[in-house]
Amino acid sequence: MVLEAPIIAADVVQWLYSDASHLDGTLDVVSELGERLKSGGIPVDRVTTGIWVVHPIVRAESSIWTSTGEAHLQRFTASAEHDEGYVRSPIKRVHETKRPVRVSISKQPSSSDDFGIIADLRDEGFTDYLALPMPFSDGSVKTVTFATKAAGGFSGSQIGVFESLVRPLALVCELKTLRRTAETVLDTYVGRRAGPKVLDGTTRLGDGERIKAIVSFADIRGFTRMSNTLPADRIVLFLNKYFGAMTSAVEANGGEVLKYIGDEVMAIFPYETAEEARDAAHRALLAARDTLKQIEDINSCKNCAETPDMSVGIALHAGDVFYGNVGSQTRLDFTVVGPVVNLASRIAGLAKELNREILVSDAIADIMGCRSGLFGKYHVKGFDDPVSVYSPDLGTSGEAGYCPEITAARALEKN
Repeated sequence: MVLEAPIIAADVVQWLYSDASHLDGTLDVVSELGERLKSGGIPVDRVTTGIWVVHPIVRAESSIWTSTGEAHLQRFTASAEHDEGYVRSPIKRVHETKRPVRVSISKQPSSSDDFGIIADLRDEGFTDYLALPMPFSDGSVKTVTFATKAAGGFSGSQIGVFESLVRPLALVCELKTLRRTAETVLDTYVGRRAGPKVLDGTTRLGDGERIKAIVSFADIRGFTRMSNTLPADRIVLFLNKYFGAMTSAVEANGGEVLKYIGDEVMAIFPYETAEEARDAAHRALLAARDTLKQIEDINSCKNCAETPDMSVGIALHAGDVFYGNVGSQTRLDFTVVGPVVNLASRIAGLAKELNREILVSDAIADIMGCRSGLFGKYHVKGFDDPVSVYSPDLGTSGEAGYCPEITAARALEKN
């Protein structure tokens, strides 16, 4: 093994500098690395990485490979449980000292069990554990760990193999992490549909496309007065609850939230064919129903007294919109624009004025094939002709409502 170790190391390092960068993500890199080391005669049974990530919820990610063929990505959120586990981990020691941590795992409990993971590894039959600092170009230190079940643990030459591949592995992991960070930031702030286009460089100022979509507008009733009376921190908490309810309902039903405009949420459910239009309208109605249900749950929560009850109005309209980016040479915004968007916004205003939770347009009625539930015709700003609006009843009784044989019945289906 002494003679073979440099050959194995050179082979793995060459792979890291060449083909490894073409893999999809860090998990694929770690999995391939583990397999290559194993096939080269290195008795490695577990390889992991620990990398801090930029994400609204996730604090760190760990790519985990085992010699049994299992590979998965573990995500850690900002929680007391994760903080306690980190404090008792070799990873924290590596971050603090920027030096390796090696633990020979005895068959009986020992002082090494102060590292929480060691007892777990012992129970699984591991005999040796090595955590190495993995430096990124920004000066930060991530980690890579290796563990074995081989009797006697790792040899000195095998540890030398691990040490020789750390820097090229760090380069590949940093490349994948940067790509992942860019995707996360763009998906979070631009949206899942527009984010990949921005990242691939396929968009320019004014670029866009004509699409057909159900456009959803929702806004909070009485928000102006509320925002003038509540402290800023409670306003932010209130908005986060509201945006969270609306966004989760839209995304769970296949839509995409495009933007938050003050207290408004604008979302789309794209479609192409008539059949897809019915499905998109159905999902938009389900999203509206689910939003109202979540808001009802928030309002009834006895532990939510820090914010007042919330009430919303939701409007749905459908048709052709321009989906693309607008703005300046230095600041762009992805959005949808056009008469369909304008009318959806006006109908949302009507819902507030008429004290209705949900109003839908003539176009939605056409798509759903029914005009039951007509609430009235109204003049709205910017449109010459009066607008017909319908008030669907998506309650749990299932006895009344807008097109009960079609819309209400389908809206009551379990997701």
